[in-house]
Amino acid sequence: MTRSSSKVEPIFSRYLIWLAYSFALLLAGCTNEPVNSPYPRDDAARNVLHTAFTQRSPKYLDPASSYSTDETPFTYSIYEPLYAYDYLARPYKLIPKAAEEVVQPVYFDSEGRELPADAPGEQVAFSVYDIRIRPGIMYQPHPAFARGPDGKHLYWPMSPEDIDGRYALTDFPETGTRELVADDYVYAFRRLASPRVVSPIFGVMAEHVVGMREYGERLKEVEAALSDTPPGQRPWLDLREHGFEGVEALDSHTLRIRVIGKYPQFRYWLAMTFTAPIPWEADRFYAQRGMAEHGLSFNTWPVGTGPYMMTESIINRRHVLERNPNFRGEPYPCDGEPGDEAVGLLADCGKLTPFVDRVVFHLEKESVPLMGKFLQGYYDIPEVGRGDYGAAMKVAASDSAEKAALYADRGIQIHTTTEAQVFYLGFNWLDPVVGQGDTPQQQERNRKLRQALSIAFDWEQFIAIFLNDQGTPAHGPIPPGILGYRPLPEGVNEQVYRLVDGRPVRRSLEEARKLLAEAGYPDGRDAQTGRPLILHFDSAGGMGSSPMLDWMRRQLAALNIQLEVRATDYNRFQDKMRNGSAQMFMWGWVADYPDAENFLFLLYGPNAKAKGGGENASNYRNEEFDRLFEEMRFLDDGPRKEELVHRMVEIVQRDAPWMFGYYPASGGAYQAWVGNAKPSQMVRNTLQYYRLDPVARAERIQEWNRPVWWPVLLLLGAVLAVVWVAWRQIRAREMAVVAPSGSTRAAAGNVEGSEP
Repeated sequence: MTRSSSKVEPIFSRYLIWLAYSFALLLAGCTNEPVNSPYPRDDAARNVLHTAFTQRSPKYLDPASSYSTDETPFTYSIYEPLYAYDYLARPYKLIPKAAEEVVQPVYFDSEGRELPADAPGEQVAFSVYDIRIRPGIMYQPHPAFARGPDGKHLYWPMSPEDIDGRYALTDFPETGTRELVADDYVYAFRRLASPRVVSPIFGVMAEHVVGMREYGERLKEVEAALSDTPPGQRPWLDLREHGFEGVEALDSHTLRIRVIGKYPQFRYWLAMTFTAPIPWEADRFYAQRGMAEHGLSFNTWPVGTGPYMMTESIINRRHVLERNPNFRGEPYPCDGEPGDEAVGLLADCGKLTPFVDRVVFHLEKESVPLMGKFLQGYYDIPEVGRGDYGAAMKVAASDSAEKAALYADRGIQIHTTTEAQVFYLGFNWLDPVVGQGDTPQQQERNRKLRQALSIAFDWEQFIAIFLNDQGTPAHGPIPPGILGYRPLPEGVNEQVYRLVDGRPVRRSLEEARKLLAEAGYPDGRDAQTGRPLILHFDSAGGMGSSPMLDWMRRQLAALNIQLEVRATDYNRFQDKMRNGSAQMFMWGWVADYPDAENFLFLLYGPNAKAKGGGENASNYRNEEFDRLFEEMRFLDDGPRKEELVHRMVEIVQRDAPWMFGYYPASGGAYQAWVGNAKPSQMVRNTLQYYRLDPVARAERIQEWNRPVWWPVLLLLGAVLAVVWVAWRQIRAREMAVVAPSGSTRAAAGNVEGSEP
């Protein structure tokens, strides 16, 4: 037992020494510096903007393919279309980007004769846009431009063995650049038609650009000739060798685009990255065998002339944009809408953008940790380009005094705005009950029924219950921010509202019941048969029961009308919409571009979904509306166009093919140290306008994330105490055993010594 005791004591001694040493190290490491930062601590004091992305990495960064909101913070920061939108102006205003100016087209008739600028649309055979490109715009450094001393490209051609081991642009040590020229825009338009590129915009462009549809067919023939060659082994399709008359370069800095007929809205497409320039060298570089397998393509490593360039891309983890060292700088705007100056949005007037050196996108799969890191100060903006955070935080603050106090204490900027989109409840114009009707008498009765229903549906209540007041009741199809929108009280829908002291008040249920009786349904029953009026609402998904659907039933029950919900899967719902068999439905539209035409075409007769496959989901048709639309669509912005838009809105207010529903609110959440923050779903190159105060950020992060060490120290002290007590008990037990054993030996020794 003595030997056992001698082993235990050193073990515990060493353990106690180790714990004491650990305790000392912990004490030495106990500082006030944050220890929970998701990125290097020094970044907090640098001019680096940190934000998040969710779900997955952006799938398409190729401008010909990209059409998703989560991709736009990258594409609009890297590529430069010819035009852009003024960051601050509302209604939205086009401004030149890579172009020297926003040009007016020149019109020609079918004989090639030039027409005056105000020529009627039906006389115009084609429109010509001659666009001058700013000289001196340079591409970002990229290996596709790298050349050796002999002038030859360094990374073309490359064999699969040469590409082996290269997975990022940083694996190519040499880079180069060159000036942006008109041919790069020509090449971009040609790529839209390439059978090797999946572009969602080709159909629209082919409808408007002279010869583009035929060009696409020719490229298919070229590709078909290579059908015996496996796709991965086909030679690069050099689009410089295949052109068409609709898009051409007149000289190195002049681009000519020919558009079929007169289509003033075409200029808005030139503000989208679909038409951003593509250098042929980059297309050739990425077309090499082995590149796609190594994640090297336009979709992962874009090539542009914009303020930023991709310098790190770790799929489903992190993406980094850094200043393009070749970017020329663009001045921050000096004018905005009323109120912008008061909140500091004009303080950087005339200063060259971008202001931020680096933007880091971190993957956050869950919303809770994302918002947690935002509230800790680690993310400057939750997600760039997302319009739901500001609205959600505003709702949270209104529901919780604790959250409101937290947001206020941390100085979080919550900006909300009504965006260029509309949600509506549509009536199918082909339906015999709620549609147009066959005879003049039936048409009048059905119109009064739709008006009565529009009064009964309390969209103010809907917005309060289901949107937490983050929306605005719609009085027509055109949302705020779009030229032609009339603010209240001028734009009031008089069929549904009355003006009381200059404010719109929804008409009473008594007025709705009167209209219902005039429509032939007194007290919700057919005046001829006595049967109750039953209406059908078609929806996608669900089993026909939800709080929203229950609310809709109650709205009609106030008129003694029964609402039957016909819920199906999305595919079946789409079939019903295509064949015109739905009666009532909910639909929405987000603007592609800020023009009234982009909303009014949803009610243009020839665009009927059931007959023409267009976006007129209600299949609405009104001869006067269609005639005015056909005139309006050819007009440039001005008094005549605005006059026509107002008249068209009045027509659909009276006809009521839609319950106009609401304009949803969206907005952004920004830390106090983020300057120039103004939410917008239309302006997508916002990163170049943000400004950071890194010093303030570093101070706040340290203040909000001071480590609380005393629980750790208390726990370690408790462990030490337990170990000490255990050691003392074991040692005492060993000593108790050792003492009797020693006495026995002593007695035995005495006996043995007395034997002689």
